[in-house]
Amino acid sequence: MTSLIRFLTLAGFATATPLLAWAARAGEIGWWWSVLSGLLTALGAYDLLQTRHAILRNYPVFGHLRFMFEAIRPEIRQYLIESDSDAVPFSRLQRALVYQRAKRDIDKRPFGTQLDTYASGFEWMNHAMVPAPLQSHDFRVAVGGPHCARPYEASIFNISAMSFGSLSANAIRALNKGAKRGGFAHDTGEGSISAYHREFGGDLIWEIGSGYFGARDESGRFDRERFIENARDDQVKMIEVKLSQGAKPGHGGVLPGPKVTPEIASARGVQPWVDCVSPASHSAFSTPIGLLEFIDELRRLSGGKPTGFKFAVGHPWEWFAIAKAMHETGITPDFIVIDGKEGGTGAAPAEFIDRVGMPMREGLMLVHDTLVGMNLRSQIRLGAAGKLTSAFDIARTMAMGADWCNSARGFMFAVGCIQAMNCHTGRCPTGVTTQDPVRQRALVVPDKADRVFNFHENTLKALAELIAAAGLTHPSQLRLDHIMRRITRSEIQLMSTIYPTLKGGELLEGIPDRPVYKAFWAQARPDSFSPDSAPKPASHFF
Repeated sequence: MTSLIRFLTLAGFATATPLLAWAARAGEIGWWWSVLSGLLTALGAYDLLQTRHAILRNYPVFGHLRFMFEAIRPEIRQYLIESDSDAVPFSRLQRALVYQRAKRDIDKRPFGTQLDTYASGFEWMNHAMVPAPLQSHDFRVAVGGPHCARPYEASIFNISAMSFGSLSANAIRALNKGAKRGGFAHDTGEGSISAYHREFGGDLIWEIGSGYFGARDESGRFDRERFIENARDDQVKMIEVKLSQGAKPGHGGVLPGPKVTPEIASARGVQPWVDCVSPASHSAFSTPIGLLEFIDELRRLSGGKPTGFKFAVGHPWEWFAIAKAMHETGITPDFIVIDGKEGGTGAAPAEFIDRVGMPMREGLMLVHDTLVGMNLRSQIRLGAAGKLTSAFDIARTMAMGADWCNSARGFMFAVGCIQAMNCHTGRCPTGVTTQDPVRQRALVVPDKADRVFNFHENTLKALAELIAAAGLTHPSQLRLDHIMRRITRSEIQLMSTIYPTLKGGELLEGIPDRPVYKAFWAQARPDSFSPDSAPKPASHFF
């Protein structure tokens, strides 16, 4: 369809130009029609050759209508549709901030906030009367517990899991090249490591899902030798076992055969043009202890690289079972990434996107709180992902216990995504989430890699300013007391009163007087994800 539009656009203008010129000479039509046609033909040719806007490369001439409507949309939406702050799923304010920082445009705003500061749920960060001096924005965190031989100094802001196959080759190239330049990590997603991940040498977090892509035998089971081949590559810095993802936890996936191109098949270790199945659960383990033993084995096979797992929190007793297994076996992951149900995906059933899984904040606080109560928090780093695009998003998430943050859709916006919501159709207008070679040609890698780098750098510079304003020198010093939330128009609370934290070792002494622990802790078993008995009802969570 894109090729047809291009052909008709340029052929139409190219044909019309001499005809209109002849008509103008014959006196049948004004000379200005001929000039207009020539100008439009020149514009179409320029649109095809320019590298800044993917929309115009795919839709020459007509693509300018999008920018025209974008310019007048604030007025249209203000009176007829919605405000700039309505998040569906990302508001225009959120997207504009990413675009501005990615393009190094001015990200300052006039005339005060557009947010309702007296609305229930509004959050803000407390500042200090004596701000701290601005420090470097290159904030780092060391990832690697007591069993790790090769710890990794990670940026506190990284690219979240997105597979080659869900993203185009050019999108993967741009993300990895930007990550290489900025010294931050690029999570491969469960689609494994493709040639496009390797092209520019950016740091990789290799995600191992239930399909064991890149580390599987012909029957789809985990293959140690194939795992070693990828895991010991110097470009791979950490190994992440994916238990579930926020947008569709507890749900497997199928990449239909017609989409399993030879390139995708090669990266995943499957047959081309055959349905590629990601089971809903793993075959390498079936118990909490089995999970930890698998993580320990992967860490050893990788040569001692940081190894952990990612999950969206579901039944609390399942997470408690993993925590108890850590205590019983002495095996701990080097890191855990908490994915919130507000996370995105290329395609998922509507009910899963809307109604399954725990939001990131509650999941993060539960995991952080439990590890503190087990005296394990100092050994395990926590990452978090779920609709994070701004410096305040990062600050709030780190105040809630995260050591670093991941963003997927934020970096998609940086490489040109316009939230067209066509990710699952193969008709992405900017070439980000399509395997159509014509459409993805619109995404120019050098330009978009610069934007990935810029978005990361400028977001962390903004975070450095927030941290200094709070009187701190590093985001790791943030605590829940730095964040406030409005409950009603006349009531505000410190986040620490909404999400109270256990004392160190409190879970080792007995069951705390908290609803979630009183209801689910006693039933959790280290040798099974199933509860020992029916969980008690819980009237509240925290």
